[in-house]
Formats: sequence, C-alpha cells, structure tokens
Amino acid sequence: MEPFMPQLVYIEPKALDYPLGRELKDKFENLGVEIRETTSHNQVRGIPGDNEFQQYRNAKSTLVVGLRRTLKFDTSKPSAEYAIPLATGCMGHCHYCYLQTTLGSKPYIRTYVNLEDIFEQADKYMKEREPEITRFEAACTSDIVGIDHLTHSLKKTIEFMGEKDFGQLRFVTKYHHVDHLLDAKHNGRTRFRFSVNSRYVIKNFEPGTSSFDERLEAARKVANADYPLGFIVAPIYMHEDWQEGYFELFERLYNSLKGVNVDNLTFELIQHRFTKPAKKVIAKRYPKTKLEMDETKRKYKWGRYGIGKYVYKDEEANDIETTIKRYIHEFFPQAEVQYFT
Repeated sequence: MEPFMPQLVYIEPKALDYPLGRELKDKFENLGVEIRETTSHNQVRGIPGDNEFQQYRNAKSTLVVGLRRTLKFDTSKPSAEYAIPLATGCMGHCHYCYLQTTLGSKPYIRTYVNLEDIFEQADKYMKEREPEITRFEAACTSDIVGIDHLTHSLKKTIEFMGEKDFGQLRFVTKYHHVDHLLDAKHNGRTRFRFSVNSRYVIKNFEPGTSSFDERLEAARKVANADYPLGFIVAPIYMHEDWQEGYFELFERLYNSLKGVNVDNLTFELIQHRFTKPAKKVIAKRYPKTKLEMDETKRKYKWGRYGIGKYVYKDEEANDIETTIKRYIHEFFPQAEVQYFT
C-alpha cells in the first residue's frame, strides 16, 4: 500500500507562523498538490463531490493544516491518562470506526503545527502527577502513523517524550509506513502498537489500510528498533467461525515475530460495539457493509456523555475474553493483557 498523499490541502493563515506550517506549505507546493486557504477547519468549504457520498470520500483525502486551539487534553482511559492531540481524522475506511460519528460532517484530516504549545501543556500534566508516570495516547482521534511520513509530528513527539523521566507515549496504527520512525531517540518511553484482526474483519471492514502482512513486517522493524511493542485486537467481532479466525491471527502473529524480543509485549482487547448514531452514519456511508449491528442481539451499555453503546451480551463477551486470552497465553505466555473491554 502506498503512503497517504492528500489530493487537496487547506492551510490556516496562522499555521504559517510556525516552522512546521511553512514546511508543509512548501512541501505540498513542490509536490503540485492543490492548496487553498481557510480561516479555520470549521470554515472548510468546497470539498468536491456531486453528493454527500462523494464529498465524504474526497474529504478522506483532504488535509487541513492548522492550529490546535484547545489545549486541555481529553482523558484516554483505559490506555493512558491523556490523549495528546497531534492530528484528527483518518484516511482509512474502517466501517466500524467510532470516528464516523465523533467527526460528523468533517471527516477530513487535520494536523496541528503548534507542537511547542502542545508539548508545553504535556509538560504541565506530567509535573502535576510527578513522581507518577503520565501516559499519553497519540492515536485517540486519528491514525497518526498514517500521515507522519509527511509531518514528522509523531517523530518529534517520540523524541520529546524520550527525554522525560515521568512521561510515556503510546499510539496504535493500521499502517506500515514506519521507516522514518526507526531511528527516533525514543529511549524506551514509547510503546508502538499495531491494530490486528482476523482475516474476515480486515478483508470486509478495513479498506484503505495496510494489509495484515504489511503490519507484521512493520512490527518486526519496530521491535528491532527496540521500541516496546504491543498489539490491539479490535474490534473483536463474532463472525462465522470467529474462533478459528482469531486462532489463525495469533498463529500468524507468532510465526512473524520469531527471532524478535517480545519479553515486553502487551495486548489490549476491545470487543465490537456501536452506537445508534454510528449505525445510521455507517449505513449511509457504507451501504453494502456486512457489519452486523442488530440492537436486539446486543447489550446496551451506558457510555461517556450519555451516549450508550451496544456491546455483546455478557455470555458472548465472556466467551470472547476467555477465548482470546487463551490464545495469547498459548502463543505469547510472557505477554501482558492490559485490559478487555
């Protein structure tokens, strides 16, 4: 899979007050990418397309270069204390993604160039919690690796965190474009995680992302660069023959990591869930999806901000958790399962 390249770029004028903003403007001009000006991402207009469906697809290849104005970081439980905001939006087309609703009518990708302000705020959060370690998640609202070959914001953040005694960085990706990150001075303070799933899920619900084999090749590179390595199995989805599908996943994962140090390996397990608003958006954007979203087959669970989600019923959820943990113990007995949710 080729690295992401936007077809259209919007730049906020104030972004050019920052070195990264100017660097990106020069880069896209030299690449011949169309550049437009916008006062803010909320004022982006004119994304091409004859209808909402076409505009959505084109928005996924549109990049907005701007400032992160809200410097209060969101919480990011259970994976970290805070979400560090480097970007918003993703070029992938994962049918189940929660960004379908949180980004609403603005599915374009935004990258923030005022990294100094973001790092200063992260320092404040770390000082508040000393001597406890403060973990920052960099992929809450985006797949940051998917655009970092263009921005290097993530690489700068890895090296920023590598100098902190009381900070750690975490992020997850479905992309394999990691080569520029391999020489980053991470000092073991960044956990590099890959999202993995069964063949059925990747084939049917994850278009526009790197293949499973590409992700595994990238994981080997990352481990050999001495990053702490982890995998997120998400969403765990009960498709036909799901037990066999997930067993094969861990078998392939085990074979691909032979010869790599996995003493510090972690797994995070997330069952499939959806909200009513997400179901409507997914049906509109991916009308032929095979994604099962029948509320009668699920358990309703209250979520943040009063928006409930539909998860598997207790018996099925217990079956998922028991089965996946058994596979992990069989193939990676030294690994830590950090949570199941």
